[in-house]
Amino acid sequence: MNAAGIAAVAIYAGLNSAVLIWLAVQTGRIRQREKVFMGDGGNPRMIRAMRGHANAIEFIPITLICLALAALLGTSAPIIHVLGIMLTVGRILHALHFTAADAPGWQRFGGTGLSFLAMGGAAVAAVVSGVMVMAG
Repeated sequence: MNAAGIAAVAIYAGLNSAVLIWLAVQTGRIRQREKVFMGDGGNPRMIRAMRGHANAIEFIPITLICLALAALLGTSAPIIHVLGIMLTVGRILHALHFTAADAPGWQRFGGTGLSFLAMGGAAVAAVVSGVMVMAG
C-alpha cells in the first residue's frame, strides 16, 4: 500500500475542505449583508459569491478522487504533493477573487489555471497508474 501517497491526498482533502468551509461562511456573510436569503436575488455581489463557491465544488471533488485513485494505484507521494499544492493554491486564489467585492483579475486567472493543471495532472496520473496496473 502507498501509505505516503494516501497520506498526501488526506492532507489536500483536509485543506480543500477548509477552503470550502471558508467559502460557505463568506457566502453566508454576503447573504446576510446583502439581505438575500434565497437564491441570488439578482444581486451581483451574491451571484459572484455563489459562482465562486460553485466553481470550487466543480473542481475539488473530482481532482481529489483522481488523486486518491492514483495514490491507491501507486503514484508517488511527491507527485501527489505537487498536484495537491497546485489545487490548493489555485482554489485559494480563486476563492479570494470571488469573495471580494472587487478583486484583481490575476487571482481568478491564476486560480483557474492552477486548478485546471491540477485536475488534468490528477486525471493523467489516475489513467497512467490504472493502465500500468492493468498491464501488470
